[in-house]
Amino acid sequence: MKVVIDANILFAALRATNRHFRRFLYLSEYSFFAPKFLIVEIFEHKERIVTKSKSSPQEVYEYLDDVLQKITFVSNDYISLENYIEAFHLCKDADEDDTPFVALTLELNADLWSKDDILKAHLRNKGFHRFFEPS
Repeated sequence: MKVVIDANILFAALRATNRHFRRFLYLSEYSFFAPKFLIVEIFEHKERIVTKSKSSPQEVYEYLDDVLQKITFVSNDYISLENYIEAFHLCKDADEDDTPFVALTLELNADLWSKDDILKAHLRNKGFHRFFEPS
């Protein structure tokens, strides 16, 4: 099964208090994907990630290195214009920053893994129901 990881999932996994996410990413049989845009978001928020992790910066960076190897990063060039436009229309009234994640989900015929309940409710109202909910 293909799963597109939203930024909030990776950020949660980097916090020491959320070891469940770490364990799941390490041991899972799923194929995880993310738009390359996620790498930019990691760098934009790196200080906050380290602060909230309650781990040393070195520990956070080591874990980040490990988990990034479990994710296939996909360039926006891979996503069809049709799927990108559809994703934009799905996200525009909630959070346009989520467009690349939804577009990749459409392109890969995957499920989206997000903790953003507002986004998920908005997308459901627009007829998008492809969400990943780990057990």
